[in-house]
Amino acid sequence: MWGAATAAYQIEGAAREDGRTPSIWDTFSHTPGKVFEGHTGDVAVDHYHRFREDVRLMKELGLTAYRFSVSWPRVQPTGRGPAVQKGLDFYRALVDELLAAGIRPAVTLYHWDLPQELEDAGGWPHRATAERFAAYAGLVGDALGDRVDRWTTLNEPWCSAFLGYGSGVHAPGRTDPVAALRAAHHLNLGHGLAVQALRAALPARAEVGVSLNLHQVRPLTGTTEDLDAARRIDAVGNRIWLGPMLEGAYPEDLAADTARLTDWSFVRPADAATAQQALDFLGVNYYTPTLVSAVARVGVGSVMADGGHGGGGHSPWAGADDVVFHQPPGERTAMGWSVDASGLYDLLMRMTREYPDLPLYVTENGAAYEDAVGPDGSVDDPERVAYLHRHLEAVHRAVESGADVRGYFLWSLLDNFEWSYGYAKRFGAVHVDYATQTRTPKASAHWYARLARSGVLPDLPGA
Repeated sequence: MWGAATAAYQIEGAAREDGRTPSIWDTFSHTPGKVFEGHTGDVAVDHYHRFREDVRLMKELGLTAYRFSVSWPRVQPTGRGPAVQKGLDFYRALVDELLAAGIRPAVTLYHWDLPQELEDAGGWPHRATAERFAAYAGLVGDALGDRVDRWTTLNEPWCSAFLGYGSGVHAPGRTDPVAALRAAHHLNLGHGLAVQALRAALPARAEVGVSLNLHQVRPLTGTTEDLDAARRIDAVGNRIWLGPMLEGAYPEDLAADTARLTDWSFVRPADAATAQQALDFLGVNYYTPTLVSAVARVGVGSVMADGGHGGGGHSPWAGADDVVFHQPPGERTAMGWSVDASGLYDLLMRMTREYPDLPLYVTENGAAYEDAVGPDGSVDDPERVAYLHRHLEAVHRAVESGADVRGYFLWSLLDNFEWSYGYAKRFGAVHVDYATQTRTPKASAHWYARLARSGVLPDLPGA
């Protein structure tokens, strides 16, 4: 299936309408100095009021699937108790509109917008949040399960735990490595409990999975030290999720790497088994590879502060904060990320080798560039077209090599609120004029539409 993806806080707006209460991102974005130029998601791209227009755009672009997230504080404002029907009604109407347009909805339950009241009670480092998440999953499953066949529990829990509670560059902005590790565990636990709740609420045909921003970690050199640096990042970046969710255990080396921080006594004996629930697919989010070494080396790649995750002075890499991250030479996106599609191929093949019976979806892939509307009203973005072409070639090569990839979701459908970067970075296939909310499909959107309609990778313009 050929789709595009979005997240609730990045596009919906309507931050105070129909019973919605603040999420941690509302609080964070309204805190001076946290987001570029004080931008917030209060209005975003007004998808809450313009969703019908946006679904028409999706249909015109030939999309066969749309991956969106549900705003937890919109449907369960305090994170406890019954659902707010007006909040659920918005998602019911969105799903109905998608189905009428021949577009399959794919729901993500959590894309980082924790109700602020739950953060005030301890947030993800607190075990009760995992239990609250399961109850919320059941509410949404009951409301939409008759129409939605594809469900994702969490999107990029690494960002929730380690950017939110470790480096503090994401909401809620805490800088405590132990809290980050506790949050990671309770996200794993919450995932497992939510899968159980969804299985109880959904018909048997429904598919349930999770989307992970797995890091394609590469050592700068083949030295023992650099190889170990890559192992450490793989442990706290990847296997901290893959172990519990897919194997029922945390990796032993992760516990050793983080022993100076915690004894992991917050993990109860049955937790890893609860985290390991049978899944129907694994979502892989990929943008750029990760290049690391044990020490900085003069003249060998530029060093990236905090692993290239926004600076701030605090490392998100709990237990591996002394590992050095490097920016490879060559082409970069507006985010400063290197363009290297081989990382996506390698990641898909690794998942295929390690979990051969688990179908895969590329649930996010895309790039930010400096897009502008031209004098004729069009938006030409050849860099994004080239980026997508290379990465879809990599997906095709992985399929030919045996990877069971069932679908691809472009990030993102619309230019939107890009977290701590505010509205300064544009990932959308559709340009948004934030002052007027005018939508203009970019050249990349038209290129992707040809792919979605034909299933054949179009040539690059001018090729």
